[in-house]
Amino acid sequence: MGAPDEDRLATATSRHLRSPARVEGLRRLSGGASRETWAFDAVGEDATRHGLVLRRDPSGYLGWSERAVEFDLLRLAHEGGVSVPRVWFLLEDSDDLGSGFVMERVEGETIARKILRDDEYAAARPRLARQCGEQAARIHALDPVALPSLSAEPAADQLARYREYLDGFGDPHPAFELGLRWLADRVPAPSEAHLVHGDFRNGNLVVGPDGLRAVLDWELSHLGDPVEDLGWLCVKSWRFGVTDRRVGGFGDVDELLAGYRDGGGSEVDPETLAWWELFGTLKWGVICQIQAFTHLNGAVRSVELAALGRRVAEMEWDLLELLP
Repeated sequence: MGAPDEDRLATATSRHLRSPARVEGLRRLSGGASRETWAFDAVGEDATRHGLVLRRDPSGYLGWSERAVEFDLLRLAHEGGVSVPRVWFLLEDSDDLGSGFVMERVEGETIARKILRDDEYAAARPRLARQCGEQAARIHALDPVALPSLSAEPAADQLARYREYLDGFGDPHPAFELGLRWLADRVPAPSEAHLVHGDFRNGNLVVGPDGLRAVLDWELSHLGDPVEDLGWLCVKSWRFGVTDRRVGGFGDVDELLAGYRDGGGSEVDPETLAWWELFGTLKWGVICQIQAFTHLNGAVRSVELAALGRRVAEMEWDLLELLP
């Protein structure tokens, strides 16, 4: 799918602004393997400039209803005090731009290796774990009754799904089998259903020199155990080489949980957190295998997807390190 047509994008944006606007500086942003992300400025007749982002699905993907759910979810999160971009409008069929939506652009960095190493973010790093805890608590506090129609994904159901995925490959993975058995013997008791972001980690966080600015990529949101988000943030892969800091490579669990309490979150059971961290490690390993097979079977030929295949062995190693 090529670049969005600037004239069509300008027409859609003008409809939202209720006044003529032109599009300037349209460029594709890095990241987003499952979704295209395009930054642009909308410039009004009075020269007012709005920094915006278009998020849309790849060509041929029929996701109109999913994008509407994500749009409504982002709007609700913004109203609930979560640091997210403010959404502007959903694309319509008549826009002929695909399925997606436009939101405000939050300036900052999402590339984890820069956030974890560059001097520009040295002052931000000590704050991030606590800030992530606070934001997670705000996400989990959103009223499920007021949420769009989201699927419920309790721990036992997710474990069964990834067992099915793994069995479908027919390849032996003894480390994953061991992890699945350990997890099956210790499934956390069902908790009250909360909104779960579903991909709360480095790469989906916009960070500035002052700290966390926004939480992105809500397409995996669901209802479930809120500790899932905290465990996913602790998965070793999201530390990007800074392995001595369990939380995203920038902080410690005590800081994360202190921020979670400050944000209104409940006490977190350490064993439940450990379960979700180990499950997240296994989950990412299986996802890497799925992505690699997507390339190998010719469904989507991609060097990026092929490269993820090597991560499977890394995740097996990480999982074995976590097992007691």
